[in-house]
Amino acid sequence: MAYIELPEGLPGIRGPMAYSPATAKPLNALAEILLRDDNNTLSRGERELIGTYVSSLNDCFFCQNVHGALAGHYLACDIPAIDAIKSDYKSAPISDKLKSLLAIAASVQRSGKHVTKGRIDFARTKGATDKEIHDTVLIAAAFCMYNRYVDGLATWAPEDRQFYVNRAPRRAAEGYVDFDLYK
Repeated sequence: MAYIELPEGLPGIRGPMAYSPATAKPLNALAEILLRDDNNTLSRGERELIGTYVSSLNDCFFCQNVHGALAGHYLACDIPAIDAIKSDYKSAPISDKLKSLLAIAASVQRSGKHVTKGRIDFARTKGATDKEIHDTVLIAAAFCMYNRYVDGLATWAPEDRQFYVNRAPRRAAEGYVDFDLYK
């Protein structure tokens, strides 16, 4: 049960956002820019995967499953493939550039001060641009905030992971702004 009275039937971040529409608006706008903006050389799937990975490191069940399902939708892979990346991205069949960005994201998750020049330089050797490095750091930092928002209020989340997979195409089509929180 959530620590505060939230609208019923809204899992994860949706409950707190319905509770506080004034804060929901900028949080959703940030997610829209970070995860869906088409002026980006990282694909939507790669950006969702970065958020998924950070959410898994933070043990946020709701966020890692919502965004994992979206990453799977965009990358045309299933939940076991996403789970394999979360558990051992270094052995996963993803690009070396994405692996280096996930390493940066993991550093951000621990603390911004854990991101080192060496890690940044290594990502550059794997083809990461300054914009991709910037966006990775900001996605990781934002997901730490989103994860703490969800778990800090003890929101509920459906345990059936298929729930998230089934919703992914709709969320991919609607995005993060101007959607009905109650659906």
